[in-house]
Amino acid sequence: MAFWLASPLMDPAMFAITSGTLGWDFAVAKALSAVGLGIMGGFGTMLFASSPVFANPLREKPAVGGCCGAKKPFSGAPVWRFWQEGDRSRTFRDTGVESGLFLLKWQTLAYVIEAMMLTYVPAEMIATLLGGTGLWPIFLGALVGAPAYLNGYAAVPLVDALLAQGMAPGAAMSFVIAGGVSCIPAAIAVWALVKPRVFAAYLLYALIGAVLAGMAWQAIA
Repeated sequence: MAFWLASPLMDPAMFAITSGTLGWDFAVAKALSAVGLGIMGGFGTMLFASSPVFANPLREKPAVGGCCGAKKPFSGAPVWRFWQEGDRSRTFRDTGVESGLFLLKWQTLAYVIEAMMLTYVPAEMIATLLGGTGLWPIFLGALVGAPAYLNGYAAVPLVDALLAQGMAPGAAMSFVIAGGVSCIPAAIAVWALVKPRVFAAYLLYALIGAVLAGMAWQAIA
């Protein structure tokens, strides 16, 4: 959970783009917020690991047979030259095809939906909803950022334009945090792996962390 929450929010390229457009202070604050969100979600999940929400979290998937039907396929010394054995070569090929189809299916869906949002969701509408000052824009930024976020790189110039139009700094931070976690590629990847109740907890962590990050940045900025 900590990895899922923190990893979509910041990487070296994202830090460089964010700092160059929105400033070093905003980029550092976003990086710290990503770490804090991951810690919050990780410890929260550990605390409630035995609850019905997180029990047996993964979706059911077809079992993949071992190369020889062994009960302990990873026992003993590894055989790195798997291509010299027919059973191991077939396992490698079948697993590679299965993983490739899995990624192709979900990522294709993610980018199709993202392209539809880029085409049909006007940025002016988001700017109108996120205008104003106070705590309400922070909450609204998190609520709007979750479904309306495009992707991390496209969001930087969008947030820069929204700030120029009078968007509250705290709303900008809550927007990028909630949206980064729930952006379509990241969210679909998590949805494909876990059951809906775990995915709901993932989104709830994103909203709570985004609001807290927005409030903290509003106070500092």
